[in-house]
Amino acid sequence: MKQLVRMFALVFVVSLLLLSWTNYLNTSEGYSGENTLTIYNWGDYIDPDLIDKFEQETGLKVIYQTFDSNEAMMTKISQGGTTFDLAIPSEYAIEKMKEENLLIPIDQSKLPNLTYIDPRFMNLDFDRKNEYSIPYFWGTVGIIYNSSMLQGKEITSWNDLWDESLRNQILLVDGAREIMGMSLNSLNYSLNDKNKEHLQEAKQKLQSLTPNIKAIVGDEIKMLIANEEAAIGIVWSGDAAEMMGENENLNYVVPKEGSNLWFDNMVIPKTAQNIEGAHLFMNFMLDPENAAQNAEYVGYSTPNAKAFDLLPEEISGDKRFYPDPQLTDKLEVYENLGKRMLAYYNELFLEFKMYKK
Repeated sequence: MKQLVRMFALVFVVSLLLLSWTNYLNTSEGYSGENTLTIYNWGDYIDPDLIDKFEQETGLKVIYQTFDSNEAMMTKISQGGTTFDLAIPSEYAIEKMKEENLLIPIDQSKLPNLTYIDPRFMNLDFDRKNEYSIPYFWGTVGIIYNSSMLQGKEITSWNDLWDESLRNQILLVDGAREIMGMSLNSLNYSLNDKNKEHLQEAKQKLQSLTPNIKAIVGDEIKMLIANEEAAIGIVWSGDAAEMMGENENLNYVVPKEGSNLWFDNMVIPKTAQNIEGAHLFMNFMLDPENAAQNAEYVGYSTPNAKAFDLLPEEISGDKRFYPDPQLTDKLEVYENLGKRMLAYYNELFLEFKMYKK
């Protein structure tokens, strides 16, 4: 027992020494909470050159970390083990983070470039008056398809995916809200539906799609679709734009039954250590030239009206990625379902994935 206690004591002492050494190295290099900025963002969701430019202009060192789902992001921030100065969640996650007191109010007086944001992307239901979040990107969920692999067949509806001729031709993103929402919309239900009978019906309809599903995947869907490993994918609009840039046979459509209109905004988590730096970064990304550069690199739609004017016509004029308000007004924004209902969505999606196997 004494040997065991000594061993744990030794491990504890070594851990403290390593932590002290790390802090010493950071200090010796001039990095501390005041002159570093830790950003938590989706993967491949910013032009790396802009991070370099921001560091050069401000003298701040950016520490950049990524997440692959809103749920993973919220869990890490709520646990508080890692300090993030700025994060970029989606609208329903922002609403939930506000409820759980995980966000710091934004001082808009420090964001002179906020005037460039198109008013239709401000003051939305999930964050009235934009007290806690600033627009970053927006887009839709839809279907990308390879017309050559489908012998010229066009896809216009979610229900087209159940065609028996599409056996083993469809890739789905690994997202409960996206895929359950797709099935709900195909039944003419809301993608925020809380009726358990409707949700069970949606799950059963998804299970009937199984013969046509090749795989349920993550970010690799972009490579697989571009390389013609499958003819159809359920994707976010920006990913579709990137794929279409690599393969001229691809097209993207928002199904006629409706779909998701989403917004990703910049926020300051409650545990931020460099609030001033977070405001500097927000204002930097709101600069029209920077926002336009970012939109060209990432492929998603910018909410920055001045940046939109700076984009090449082949981007700004593409109605698939910058649809008219007549279409976007018909689409639905994800609502915060609450813990229990979100868990139920996840449970049904997991049952569907297990059925697929």
